[in-house]
Amino acid sequence: MTKKTVLCYGDSITWGYNPADQNRMKTDQRWPGVLKNGLDDDYTVIEEGLNGRTTVWDDPVNGGYKNGLKYLIPCLDSHKPLDLCIILLGTNDLKKRFSLSAMDISRGITQLVEVIKKSETGNEGVEPKILLLTPPYITKFSSFSEEFGDSYKKARELPGYYAQIARDYNCEFLDTSKIIVASDLDGVHPDTGEHLKLGSAVLKRVKEIME
Repeated sequence: MTKKTVLCYGDSITWGYNPADQNRMKTDQRWPGVLKNGLDDDYTVIEEGLNGRTTVWDDPVNGGYKNGLKYLIPCLDSHKPLDLCIILLGTNDLKKRFSLSAMDISRGITQLVEVIKKSETGNEGVEPKILLLTPPYITKFSSFSEEFGDSYKKARELPGYYAQIARDYNCEFLDTSKIIVASDLDGVHPDTGEHLKLGSAVLKRVKEIME
């Protein structure tokens, strides 16, 4: 049987930023690792997480390489053929320096979805399936409050927009804000226990999609 390939494309949450010590979680603690451990040997799970990655925006502080759109096309090409692309982005777009509305952020997600749809990087040149994840809510009392300000309000608008994108583009959808919460330690990143919950929920959905 041909192996199925799943790409997990995201930011520091997918990378596995640990709010307890600011280091990277161990492989089996990160949600993509939980997903990988729950799948059999017929699957390859590729982790493409980058701290600070945005949807489609060059970061004026951290650099243009944080732009998720710029890296997406070469990423898809280098890992093809792909069966499923999981996107978990949007948190960094909430930073004050971008001055984006929830609708603006959703438009960035739409661009990423359209790139994947047109990429022909699935098996035999078809489009890969897409699972769109909303980021967990950032909290009002965040150690990153200088960067995010009152964006915790906008964060709560994202699930509705993402769900509509999924409907419009025939993607799968999972609202992580109903599954996990950000750690009280920094108000942005989930801790290892929440990663386990998220990985388990994504695992269930991936099995449903790939049946």
